[in-house]
Amino acid sequence: MSTPLRILGVPPNAWSVNAELADITRPPLAPRPITLKAETKTLRLDLAKAAIVVIDMQNDFCHPDGWLAHIGVDVSPTRAPIAPLQGLLPVLRNFQVPVLWLNWGNRPDLLNIGAGLRHVYNATGDGVGLGDPLPANQAPVLIKESWAAAVVDELEQRPEDIYVDKYRMSGFWDTPLDSILKNLGKTTLFFGGVNADQCVMATLQDANFLGYDCILVKDCTATTSPDYCWLATLYNVNQCFGFVTDSHAIFAALKGDR
Repeated sequence: MSTPLRILGVPPNAWSVNAELADITRPPLAPRPITLKAETKTLRLDLAKAAIVVIDMQNDFCHPDGWLAHIGVDVSPTRAPIAPLQGLLPVLRNFQVPVLWLNWGNRPDLLNIGAGLRHVYNATGDGVGLGDPLPANQAPVLIKESWAAAVVDELEQRPEDIYVDKYRMSGFWDTPLDSILKNLGKTTLFFGGVNADQCVMATLQDANFLGYDCILVKDCTATTSPDYCWLATLYNVNQCFGFVTDSHAIFAALKGDR
């Protein structure tokens, strides 16, 4: 009598194995199709293959004592997605859609960060840049496991959520994000967070280049850049890289799924 099969890997990217057999068929996820209204088309998508990536909703970008505020940037735009995300994320979790928190979280020694990237955060070399302590609370700017890199308190995090540290504008560069999504069997990605024209756009573009279906959730996304940057982001997502919707359209689509 053969021994029972054991699961090896993360479903759906998992095998069933024993000493004699390796079943590599990877049974598919049960489909959960919904119909979602986007700005340019009506989408038919599979919730079983969907995840939401929330980018940089962290203290350094969204808190009055964070790095952006320290250098004189008005952070009220970066706080605007908080309320829509407070409404959307619990609902998506109830539909078993994974929440991925994608935050700047650098190594304390900054060994993987080049001078050009450090220049973005400290253009004169004598300011408060990556890894330097914030005057308000001494938290090191955008360093992994620090207050500066933590998700803002207003957004609830759950044990089942997934965390990925990033070190560039794009969350796919030099991170495990792509491998995690592939193991989870996710091919459709909702995007929210800040800044829309920088880290959100760079990550969304790379997702598109890697073959993911990309949906920007407009009211869950914002930027401190001038309005023309926001408009260009929406135009380019619609034109080249995916689709644009909002949380209200997602709620309507999920209500139709019940």
